[in-house]
Amino acid sequence: MLRSWRVKLKLLLATVILAVLLSWLYLFMGSLEYGRFLLLSPCLGEQPSRDVEREALALQVRRVEEENQQLRQQLGRVQADGSDGSPPWGASAEDGSPLGGERSNRTACPKQRVVHKCELLHVAIVCAGHNASRDVVTLVKSILFHRKNPLHFHFITDSVAHQILQTLFQSWMVPSVHVSFYNADDLKPEVSWIPNKHYSGIYGLMKLTLTKALPSNLSKVIVLDTDITFATDIAELWAVFGKFSDKQVIGLVENQSDWYLGNLWKNHRPWPALGRGFNTGVILLLLDRLRRLGWEQMWRLTAERELMSMLSTSLADQDIFNAVIKQNPALVYRLPCFWNVQLSDHTRSEQCYTEVSDLKVIHWNSPKKLRVKNKHVEFFRNLYLTFLEYDGNLLRRELFGCASLPSPPSNQLQQALEELDEDDPCYDFRRQHLTQHRIHLFFLQYEFLALPNPTDVTLVAQLSMDRLQMLEAICKHWAGPISLALYMSDAEAQQFLRYAQASEVLSARRNVAYHIVYKEGQFYPINLLRNVALANAQTPYVFLTDIDFLPMYGLYDYLRNSIQQLELPHRKAALIVPAFETLHYRLTFPKSKAELLSMLDMGSLYTFRYHVWPKGHAPTDYAKWRTATVPYRVAWQPDFEPYVVVRRDCPKYDQRFVGFGWNKVSHIMELDAQVGEGGGAGGQRGVGTGADGDACRCAPRSTSCWSCPTPS
Repeated sequence: MLRSWRVKLKLLLATVILAVLLSWLYLFMGSLEYGRFLLLSPCLGEQPSRDVEREALALQVRRVEEENQQLRQQLGRVQADGSDGSPPWGASAEDGSPLGGERSNRTACPKQRVVHKCELLHVAIVCAGHNASRDVVTLVKSILFHRKNPLHFHFITDSVAHQILQTLFQSWMVPSVHVSFYNADDLKPEVSWIPNKHYSGIYGLMKLTLTKALPSNLSKVIVLDTDITFATDIAELWAVFGKFSDKQVIGLVENQSDWYLGNLWKNHRPWPALGRGFNTGVILLLLDRLRRLGWEQMWRLTAERELMSMLSTSLADQDIFNAVIKQNPALVYRLPCFWNVQLSDHTRSEQCYTEVSDLKVIHWNSPKKLRVKNKHVEFFRNLYLTFLEYDGNLLRRELFGCASLPSPPSNQLQQALEELDEDDPCYDFRRQHLTQHRIHLFFLQYEFLALPNPTDVTLVAQLSMDRLQMLEAICKHWAGPISLALYMSDAEAQQFLRYAQASEVLSARRNVAYHIVYKEGQFYPINLLRNVALANAQTPYVFLTDIDFLPMYGLYDYLRNSIQQLELPHRKAALIVPAFETLHYRLTFPKSKAELLSMLDMGSLYTFRYHVWPKGHAPTDYAKWRTATVPYRVAWQPDFEPYVVVRRDCPKYDQRFVGFGWNKVSHIMELDAQVGEGGGAGGQRGVGTGADGDACRCAPRSTSCWSCPTPS
């Protein structure tokens, strides 16, 4: 009996010892890479009743909980570094998951390095022409809205886009944004031999030349089409470079249409591609590796070989990129498809997202753009319009500080603003003088070719949104080139764009230059607007007028003839165009000087501002003008402010004048001083037009606001 009890006791003791050993073995197997033990899923069941063992296990559990807490805090600090509490930029979906499979933007841990907040990110964009220069601004806004890093934009441009974008970025003054331009004309010989049916033309092939176009010390770059909209921080995309293998050099999203499968229509024969092929609207390029691989020779040999049977490209550079990848599949890194949600016909883009947070980049890669058919197009359109009409001035704010970056001009401007005395009675005016307005030159298509005509003249004026109705009438009266500066907000600029495109009169003109000066501050910068319009006229002479004046029919030809007859190219003189006004909005415009004199006698017309500011136009001598048949001399007098035709290189307007009053008087005074230099005795200053030369103002001007006439 005693022996049986001893056997049972030994078995029980062995069982307890075995349980303890298994428990410690379990803890050992659950240790982390840091070399410390973690109890991942405590499930103790029935523990031995001994107090010592229970206390030991409780102590181990507390130690594990403390270590878990430390790890959570450490992970939180990593996530907060450079992202203000948002998920780390390294987080992304699994590599190259197949189109249509389960996908998510979030993983438990980042899979590549986190982008430092002061790391400079490089973006390359091919942009040519007026329309692309306008479209790329929306892309830039979407990037700037989300970004937390310094950016360097590399633009491959033609001369038109270069002028527009250079002026825009110089006047925008966004902190920590650098811009470089590369002449597309220098790259045309590299790709001009490739027949291309794509609507982008030769510029659609320029991305093939980036290893040559961009600086040799630039190792990697994100390449974007102009019809891209970002819905997240571009640093997240930049971080994907860290996931490339040693052999991968190009990051692309799979094409979301069946184009390269060749089943869209009968006898459809696309270029060779790997599977569904890849879309080149968003590209990650490791330039240093591509150069070492001999990229230029690689794509050129592939294109030459395929063109022997394909004859031309249908999708520009995308066809050639895919043909190269077909031959060298190891070169490509498959980006998750939310990095290029393609909104074109026949795409399956809806499989790239299940909720708004899944969206990263939207690509309007259909010629229809916003009119493309997609079940969620209304949502995408609203997102696009948000950035289209977003106030770009708000993107000037400094959101971060990097000590290594040079102080931008915007900081110097801010310092000048801080030095102003708010108690100064002229504080608001001094502040307005320091305001830097964004300027978008040639907002619409402009194709006027200045002929070698020394007498050609451009009508120069400025306006705000409430004067749009004058544009069609002026275009009907003036056949020559026009340079207009428009003072508008971002949203108003888009309203103007829709208005101009819908107008038969305005859309038919290609020699009217519209320059947008974006609103900022409480005053109307009238002389800044005049200077912008004047500086971008492209003819030897300019007709300086206001938007609510209608020139007489044929005045363009009359002025050119007068310039030639008076030999103005060889003398210092200005042509003064007599101005008249009416209190009637509905008026039959006089077709000759005889009709105009008749309307003056009947009281339908008046000499301009005769009852408000007679000194402004009295020196024109309207009594003499009534009987004049040839131009006559006019002497300058104080407060004289006529509308004149002068050389384009005339003095600029004094931009300290804002709002209403004295802005033209000061300019005419300076003109008089310069025109009078070298003149004969008596100080001849101007030449008034005789015969039919006149301009008629169509509505009365209110003295309370220069730009808003009050109907009588």
